[in-house]
Amino acid sequence: MLSSQDLTITNIRKELEGISAEMMGLIQKYNLDAKNALDIIPVARRKITRTEDYIRFLELSLEGRILGEAATALEKATVTD
Repeated sequence: MLSSQDLTITNIRKELEGISAEMMGLIQKYNLDAKNALDIIPVARRKITRTEDYIRFLELSLEGRILGEAATALEKATVTD
């Protein structure tokens, strides 16, 4: 996770790319075939058999959400009217 002093749009994008790649690995490994984004956690809970992988899946989900919100806030703060 990035430190507060490293929060730039570029750094956030790089971090999100890494998170996405790792998440895709877990999605493929466990064939997580949720029909929509709201179903992914129940599907993951049912299909991910290793506790460590499930915890990592949840961590990646949370990190991605936090970084996405940080990017949105940063973009809003730097946009001039």
